[in-house]
Amino acid sequence: MTNDHQMLALLLFSAFVAVTLGITTWVSRNRHGSAEEFYAGGRLFSPMENGFAIAGDYMSAASFLGISGLIALFGYDGMLYSVGFLVAWLVVLLLVAELVRNCGRFTLADVVAARMAERPVRIAAGTSSVTVSVLYLVAQMVGAGSLVALLLGGTSEAARSWTVIGVGALMVIYVSLGGMRATTWIQIVKAVLLIAGTIALTVLVLLRFHGDFNQLLATAAERSGHGRDFLAPGLRYGGEWTARLDFISLGLALVLGTAGLPHILSRFYTVPTARAARRSVVWAIGLIGGFYLMTIVLGFGAAAIIGPDAVRASNAAGNTAVPLLALDLGGGAGSTGGTVLFAIVAAIAFATILAVVAGITLASSASVAHDLYATLRRRRARAKRYSEVTVARMAAAGIGAAAIGLGLLARDLNVAFLVGLAFAVAASANLPVLLYSLFWRNFTTRGAVWSVYGGLVPAMLLVLLSPVVSGSPEALFPGVDFQLFPLQNPGLVSIPLGFLAGWIGTVTSTEPPDAAKHAETEVRALTGAGAV
Repeated sequence: MTNDHQMLALLLFSAFVAVTLGITTWVSRNRHGSAEEFYAGGRLFSPMENGFAIAGDYMSAASFLGISGLIALFGYDGMLYSVGFLVAWLVVLLLVAELVRNCGRFTLADVVAARMAERPVRIAAGTSSVTVSVLYLVAQMVGAGSLVALLLGGTSEAARSWTVIGVGALMVIYVSLGGMRATTWIQIVKAVLLIAGTIALTVLVLLRFHGDFNQLLATAAERSGHGRDFLAPGLRYGGEWTARLDFISLGLALVLGTAGLPHILSRFYTVPTARAARRSVVWAIGLIGGFYLMTIVLGFGAAAIIGPDAVRASNAAGNTAVPLLALDLGGGAGSTGGTVLFAIVAAIAFATILAVVAGITLASSASVAHDLYATLRRRRARAKRYSEVTVARMAAAGIGAAAIGLGLLARDLNVAFLVGLAFAVAASANLPVLLYSLFWRNFTTRGAVWSVYGGLVPAMLLVLLSPVVSGSPEALFPGVDFQLFPLQNPGLVSIPLGFLAGWIGTVTSTEPPDAAKHAETEVRALTGAGAV
């Protein structure tokens, strides 16, 4: 890493921070201070704008750097991540987007509480949403510490710690001052930067092979050391039965978890109508689909141009595959083109992390204020609305401080499992209660509460008892062994348990289902009549 790399990367980082802080300041001067403004940006965004913001929320540093790295190391099996992330949006489009926009107001709990006893349902759904958000957030914070420090050449503990603190402080400022409107515009700017940078790298990779994708794949297979097996299933998830079940578990979590992620669901409330929400998802699918197709080119390009051995030598998880690829495509180490391209990729990665943590922080602070606080502290409507926004800002600061603390504690740990865990918890606890509330006429309050906790608690317990935490050299605590569950991702077990617990809670409930409320919810979900 040269001083030129560091200086240019720092200048680009500073430029992005300055622009986003400018957006936040401008928005904070024009906001009205209402809950609708803070949580949903006044519902004034167009489908295209919201589609870009959804794409910005979804395309994290794990997507940009992690998936490309996995493809560079494992070929076909790494590419399956791209497929899983993209297919998840079909579930969102067909089952969730329009109905959630019609039935809810700000959070997931709004949809469920529309036909249930409000207090227990909001506490359960709020607890689950905050848990998912914090897991996702800690993964991003730790990634920020290791990735940005690495890209800036500072691998010391102090550099990593200050990076985590800086990212956490910025996300609290974005959310506290600007709310959803500032966060949305930051996501849009980040999405444009990320897609533009990915297109540029993809074009350069294809030009290196004269536009011949077959030659690219053949070269990648040759340099991988695995030959044609690099382009076939099984390199990462073949072999033992536990590896194959782990793949199924991870696939279920990725495909089903997106529809239960709080920061994705909150995006549907920022547009004026359900039709606009549906069109937002169509825009997002187009942007995300194009992006994940390009990550396939970048992953195989890194394998062909850099080689898996060089990628693994730089970072065992493959997270530096794209920066190394950019350095080579620009002309190599020491060249002006390589320095510029490397710094641009570093800046885009930093922008990606900042934007994603801002969206997650806003969603979790909304759950704390709108679901937990408002449920526990009943007041007059006007006072309650004002206090919610105040509490949401305080919650953003508290969640930011907690994320910084956990990020500092976990900075030396392998946190890749946290993202998969967040998806697994979302699919286990949030998705079953959401689908039951929208589509099952006889669903009851007990069923809703049992569904949330019946997915949340097993998911967390199974991870604690998995080889991710203990019992293996790569575990979080390699010196101890209390592993009882053989899989790294709990989705295969915890997702069915969430659905099963909701069904058992409903059929054993003494509370009769409210036919009138279900009819009202059904009409509102399908037609938009009475939607906020």
